[in-house]
Amino acid sequence: MLSTGSVLKSMVIGHKKQWEFLKKKFELNQLSHAYLFTGAEGIGKKIFAKEFAEFIGCKFPDLMVVGAAFAEGRLGFGEPKGEIKISQVREVQNFLAYKSYNGGYKAVIVDDAEKMNQEAQSCFLKTLEEPKGNTLLLLICSKPDLLLSTIFSRCQTVKFFKPKNLPINKEKKEKEDEILKNLLPVIESNLADKFKYVKSIDFDNQDLGQILEVLQKYYREKLLADFSQKKVINILNLIEGISKKLLFTNINPKLALEVILMET
Repeated sequence: MLSTGSVLKSMVIGHKKQWEFLKKKFELNQLSHAYLFTGAEGIGKKIFAKEFAEFIGCKFPDLMVVGAAFAEGRLGFGEPKGEIKISQVREVQNFLAYKSYNGGYKAVIVDDAEKMNQEAQSCFLKTLEEPKGNTLLLLICSKPDLLLSTIFSRCQTVKFFKPKNLPINKEKKEKEDEILKNLLPVIESNLADKFKYVKSIDFDNQDLGQILEVLQKYYREKLLADFSQKKVINILNLIEGISKKLLFTNINPKLALEVILMET
């Protein structure tokens, strides 16, 4: 079993080209003030960002990490799943207003940048437009199309791809296998069985997003086997649309899943 240190190291090594590119920019004093790290979830973009920030000398208190603030309560029943709010962006601005404690760069990592709500994105845009001193902003994003075009255009994009030897998250894999095992008999069943399945899910303890991710993987594999399957493409588009709404709207998870299963 890989140790935590080995996993972190392999995550960075798996993105060697990206590392060498940014390392060279730093050594030539040509770093842009903002980079957008794009790519699938779970491939090490956040770990990479933290390692690079440390490489250029940014540690606490010169490094700030911002992420989605999850609401308390029953997921999907009145509370958003999670978003980055304008108050958090203002904290970033306050953080950057002070000089570096160590005399070098100050860095901010925005994890899941697409989860900034509209107010937060508009506020963050001002930070991008008026960088102060040696500031490095690293936006981590798996769905860049949800960002304002003005934010996208002011960041230099660095694309990340799944490394060949990416360490497997055993716990996540087991959970996904369990979800798929329960889903497979339902996908081709009648509507009554589909409604019964959805009704049986306790969404207080089961994240709809994880179910959608499993469905996406399943249908993407089917699409690879036969690109002519129009029905599969329609289902994938439907899942993608609901996944985006899940980020910022208070959709009912039972209703959302029922809508998807009705199309299977």
